[in-house]
Amino acid sequence: MFTFIIRRIIQTIPVLIGVTVLVFMLMHLIPGDPAQIIAGESASEQQVEQMRERLGLNDPLPVQYFKYIGNAVQGDLGSSVRNGRPVMDEIKGRFWITVELAVYSTILSIFIGLFAGIISATRHYTFTDVSIMIVALFGLSMPNFWLGLMLIQWFSIGNISWIPFDTSWFAPSGWGSWQQNVLPVITLGTGGAAIIARMTRSSMLEVIGQDYIRTARAKGVKEPVIIYRHALKNALIPVVTIVGLQFGSLLGGTVLTETVFSINGMGRLIIDAIRARDFPVVQGAVLIISLLFVLVNLIVDISYRYLNKRVDLD
Repeated sequence: MFTFIIRRIIQTIPVLIGVTVLVFMLMHLIPGDPAQIIAGESASEQQVEQMRERLGLNDPLPVQYFKYIGNAVQGDLGSSVRNGRPVMDEIKGRFWITVELAVYSTILSIFIGLFAGIISATRHYTFTDVSIMIVALFGLSMPNFWLGLMLIQWFSIGNISWIPFDTSWFAPSGWGSWQQNVLPVITLGTGGAAIIARMTRSSMLEVIGQDYIRTARAKGVKEPVIIYRHALKNALIPVVTIVGLQFGSLLGGTVLTETVFSINGMGRLIIDAIRARDFPVVQGAVLIISLLFVLVNLIVDISYRYLNKRVDLD
């Protein structure tokens, strides 16, 4: 197992190098002169030249890249053009908010999705199965921003005409207290739960039809033991893949939810930086999110081997 993990880490190194190259080239792929864009259209030629010198754009590309990597390894991602603060300081507070939001939403998705998927698979082609899949389809089709607005309307403002009591239980914006966290987590967790439920059902139905499951039933093994000890573990591999992809996408794709609930996370940081043409912050934020996404995929690969030791990813 240890050798397998080391081999997977070594195989990740070229991916990390590719990520750093793409993030580094982000500034150079912008149409026009990056220094002129950042300095502004009204900037003088001297100011543009000073900005170019500040960003190190006068050096050859290989020199710029290795300087960027050397500084990044030391935790130096440059300085914000807007306020002069280090990019890492700009990212720190926002990063952990987005990580918390992604983790809580993923946990909710896993809990609801696995539970619904298992019930649906064990009662397939029944009214329960059809009902769960209809709800899952509704969850997949519902835009996050619309659900967020509806949750604020119902459970923050408390405007539900057919309920005789007040339902303004949660805060409509911000992040930190449980009253602020509940609605954003539900908003992001709903779509993920629907995907996991459908994948769990499909995978469980395939595993339940295998010969070893029929053999276990023929030997008189209790149904809960068959489902949760034998079938579920073997059905989890595609589910784990979906969970890893969802968690990675949540790290950089929560901008709509963060905007609806006024959460100062990474998504809003990137959008604000793009609007202000603060490309060092954009570069740093994209690099951090990309590296974490690679790390999540590495953990998913390792979990395959834990779930099924016969899996060989070579």
